[in-house]
Amino acid sequence: MIKLGQYRDIWLGEKVGEVIGFYPREFYCLNNFSSFKVEYNGVLYSSLEEAYQTIGFLVPAPKIAQQIKNSHSAHEAQKLAYANRKFQRKDWDEVKVFIMEDLLRAKIKQNPYVKKKLLETKDYTIVEDSLKDDFWGWGPNRNGQNQLGKLWMKLREELRHN
Repeated sequence: MIKLGQYRDIWLGEKVGEVIGFYPREFYCLNNFSSFKVEYNGVLYSSLEEAYQTIGFLVPAPKIAQQIKNSHSAHEAQKLAYANRKFQRKDWDEVKVFIMEDLLRAKIKQNPYVKKKLLETKDYTIVEDSLKDDFWGWGPNRNGQNQLGKLWMKLREELRHN
């Protein structure tokens, strides 16, 4: 069993033998807001969140994309993207999971520590334990889609078989 530190969510702390969350704790490097640079399509981003949010605006709204790219934090990048959603590429909902997977691959490849920590999750369920996001995470009722956790587990399996 992996011994983890502090838990924001008491329930999650009790499920340590079954679930690994990656909000600020030992596996925070799996969070899109963590400070691991990612180069994608020849552009260096300060975090995966910055890259993800910028990509949604590159073609339809390059000025907004540049504002997001030049933001001072992953949180600010997300806020700018949310405030400008009406200018985001129209097919974003259809392509965002594929783009996220591609970005996660880049993060793993370019950051050996992230790869190491991902492999340390063994066979545990990986969850973005966000109380706000029930698409990428499990949301306030722990019944969300957890798309980000699913992508991490998929990539973990690929790493094991390569």
